[in-house]
Amino acid sequence: MVDQPYLVVVVEDDPDVAFYTKTVLEKRGCVVEGVANPLLARAAVRRLAPDVVITDIEMPGMTGLELIEEIRAERPGTPIVVMTAHVSIDYAVAALRSQADEFLSKPVSSTDLFAVVTRLAGEFRRMKAARPPGEVVLAIGAHPDDVEIGVGGMLAAHRAAGDSVTILTLSRGARGGEADDRQNESLASAELLGARLFLEDLEDTHISNADPTVGIIERVVAEVNPTIVYTHSNHDRHQDHRAVHDATLVATRTVRTVACYQSPSATVDFRPNRFVSIDGFTATKNQVLASFASQADIRWYLEPDFVEATARYWSRYGGGKSSEPLEIVRESSDLSVSRGEIAAAVQAEKARLSRDEAAL
Repeated sequence: MVDQPYLVVVVEDDPDVAFYTKTVLEKRGCVVEGVANPLLARAAVRRLAPDVVITDIEMPGMTGLELIEEIRAERPGTPIVVMTAHVSIDYAVAALRSQADEFLSKPVSSTDLFAVVTRLAGEFRRMKAARPPGEVVLAIGAHPDDVEIGVGGMLAAHRAAGDSVTILTLSRGARGGEADDRQNESLASAELLGARLFLEDLEDTHISNADPTVGIIERVVAEVNPTIVYTHSNHDRHQDHRAVHDATLVATRTVRTVACYQSPSATVDFRPNRFVSIDGFTATKNQVLASFASQADIRWYLEPDFVEATARYWSRYGGGKSSEPLEIVRESSDLSVSRGEIAAAVQAEKARLSRDEAAL
């Protein structure tokens, strides 16, 4: 067994099978989280980030094959083992077509079960260790739900890719509802996204574009050390949004990539120059927005069909079927490539000048 025990999520509605599987793996040093209801499995995978998921095929409410698709969308690469008493070739083929990593027929011996789990978990960890470091994303908004409306799909995609995501919300939105309700909604949204949340308490509609706003953002930037920052555009009717935009540009001057998202109060001067596909994450975005229940009946732009239609519209400029638009303020990662190209061009020009001088 490795130093850090393997974490396994077992999705199984049969209590006897769940108990057997849990007992076998825990006796050999694994940490096992059982989930009897498959409808709760995706949230468990998001929360626990397991090394392996084991699932039955036939369960109430959702089949194991449907669950595989959800897990693949939530956390690509996670090994999935299908266990079933249905040993027909059709079931095996269906499981493999759904990208299951292993297919075991019940009853499964403890030796075979442990061997499969340790093999897949070990391969998964080695793959993760060899993967380049992910992005560190910081999304900044003036009020609860601003960030989720603007880049909720992208944040879900970042998490699925293994990037870390932090949300900084600078006020509790007391002018738009009960502050306590909005705080709880923000926490629920962050949990759904698998994001870390900083929730500040600046006065709603009176956020400054200088201190304390700049200081708060600088403090979070120092703690998180982001590589990508998303924030409001300055092409926006709401004074808080413009103030947060200004303060963010000052406080994130060392961050290599900064981009602005669209708010419902964005003006016609909002002119995105990047369109990021969120195919596969629009449903998650609507789930996240549904967390803000206090706003659902009074904010038309939170209606799921409007969210989907907006993303569908922006996809005409990008790829896929659904996109979120961005105004790129700074993208140093691309500039670093350009610097290399510039350096090569300078060397080539020096060589040419040397040849010209020699010819004279």
